[in-house]
Amino acid sequence: MRRDYYRQHSGELGRDMEMLVYSRWDAAANPGLPVIVFPTSQGRFYEFEDRRMVDALAGKIDAGEIQLYCVDSVDSESWYNRNVGPDWRVARQEQYARYIANEVVPFIKYRNWNPKIITTGCSFGGYHALNLALKYPWIFSGCLSMSGAFDMEKLGFLGGYHDQNAYFNIPMNYVPNLHDGHTLDRMRQNTYVLATGVHDQCWEDNERMAAIMRNKGIPVQLHVWGDNTGHDWPWWQRMAQQYL
Repeated sequence: MRRDYYRQHSGELGRDMEMLVYSRWDAAANPGLPVIVFPTSQGRFYEFEDRRMVDALAGKIDAGEIQLYCVDSVDSESWYNRNVGPDWRVARQEQYARYIANEVVPFIKYRNWNPKIITTGCSFGGYHALNLALKYPWIFSGCLSMSGAFDMEKLGFLGGYHDQNAYFNIPMNYVPNLHDGHTLDRMRQNTYVLATGVHDQCWEDNERMAAIMRNKGIPVQLHVWGDNTGHDWPWWQRMAQQYL
């Protein structure tokens, strides 16, 4: 397996951002499906490696099936930044979304000729994965969200505050009100997978999100694992092996 580290300045965020890329040793000839990996709450770009998620997917990477782009987060500057108001938090989140769409995606396309890109993440990373995949359905052909947390109001990030940035970064808000036929048609061609467990505190969020998507005719696979599956890395390793 090839492991490449990158540090580049982001114009959208106004600071340097780091990334790790895991690919087959001859990635230029056989890069595999590019997967953008989002870390958990306030996590770092190396979290997937530290938590042995890369090891769990090593066979798929070495076989040239997938290529992981593990990005950094700015959660501590956005949703989790209690030193600023909710308007600033969601504005920073919108900048992060543009960083992914306008900077990370071109970075990937320059290195990988595969026409499809998908997103993945666990817990709060699952939120980012689904939100970005739904915000930009022409860019991303699908996502795998594992134990995603989608209800920002319930998590206490907004305190009743609402504006355009908040609205368009909370799928539970904007998806029910989607009426544009072109956008919905694009979403209906993509693949969205939500995986959770019977002992996962985010199970309800996943049920609600899947129901919202189905109501709009968006194909979504909801997998609720039994066998005491909870909200932790051992289960996410198995989910990633099965669904990526």
